[in-house]
Amino acid sequence: MEEYRRMVEESPLMIWRSDATGKCDYLNRRWLDFVGPTAGLEHVDAWAESMHADDLKRCLAIYHLAFARREPCQMEYRIRRHDGVYRWIIYRVVPFNNQAGEFAGYIGSGMDVTERVEGQETLYKAQWAELKKFHELVPICAHCKNIRDDKGYWTHLETYLQERADLHFTHGICPVCSQKYYPGDGLFPESEKNTHIGK
Repeated sequence: MEEYRRMVEESPLMIWRSDATGKCDYLNRRWLDFVGPTAGLEHVDAWAESMHADDLKRCLAIYHLAFARREPCQMEYRIRRHDGVYRWIIYRVVPFNNQAGEFAGYIGSGMDVTERVEGQETLYKAQWAELKKFHELVPICAHCKNIRDDKGYWTHLETYLQERADLHFTHGICPVCSQKYYPGDGLFPESEKNTHIGK
């Protein structure tokens, strides 16, 4: 038993436990080191005391529903570290039974995933900034179809799209242009020569 307790205390995960009534009765050293000394372990939501206010309602609803159903659940939320900085934590919560096989409470284990969350947010913002460029009116020359970029330079439409959307092009001749510029050379069968562009 002592070996098991030492393993839990030295775990790199932040671990807490609640009893069958939902009262938090254990926080491991990693958890306490992260948030600093905490009080109020006698109530059900002690593990949520350091949670960001914007995440609290959502996560408590997930936990209480899982608790009522005796089901595992997973949550991702922000916890205030001992230095006042909020960090993203992913928590996996599972029910456990006593030696008699009866429901005895829940055990939760969490780890800091701030770098992953912030990396995803940075990528999302970059992708959204690129996407916004296509929501704006873009000047296109009515004669040659060149396009003016956000720096004021005129360039080919293919180049403009390729730089912003990683698109690649191959060139061909549509049925309308085939009839207009290459009549009677058989580039397209008769069934395609009346194809209307733009439908």
